Amino acid sequence: MKQLTLATAGFERYAKRTRRATFLAEMERVVPWSALCALIEPFYPKPGNGRPPVGVERMLRLYFLQHWFNLSDPAVEEALYDSSAMRHFVDIDLGREPVPDETTVCRFRHLLEAHDLGQLLFDEVQRHLAAKGLKVATGTIVDATIINAPSSTKNADKARDPEMHRTRKGNQWYFGMKAHFGVDSRTKLIH
Repeated sequence: MKQLTLATAGFERYAKRTRRATFLAEMERVVPWSALCALIEPFYPKPGNGRPPVGVERMLRLYFLQHWFNLSDPAVEEALYDSSAMRHFVDIDLGREPVPDETTVCRFRHLLEAHDLGQLLFDEVQRHLAAKGLKVATGTIVDATIINAPSSTKNADKARDPEMHRTRKGNQWYFGMKAHFGVDSRTKLIH
């Protein structure tokens, strides 16, 4: 284990684990990183003359960050400088090394595209996550509708339904219950 530098030690007195950090910790745990790296290594540049290449697993993690958080090459570089959760996921210590620049990220993406590895990697991860009962997806359309209920207490119990409440939609008030529906934007299935 490497000794922490002051850049990663963090002197925050009040910290909270964010949803991003929780998500990345879960992906750290469930994604088969070594198996995915084995798919890329035959095509990845080897150290030799010139600048040594960034580790294949680090670049793969950057690639997945781009897709999970919808980041461009410059945006993922900026996000890594900005987010300690992302730096921890990629294992970058700013006290020892800089973040790979956008050109390096772009070259890695082009390497995967040239050898048709991108879709293969994501299919492998989806299979692995599905076997564990997990799903990473975007594109949910959420619709909220109001189910009206009578606001009157003229019933046998002389009381309102305890699950119903007043709510406002636009400038109009209703008495009833909200129902939220999530629809997958690609398959149009309700979940």
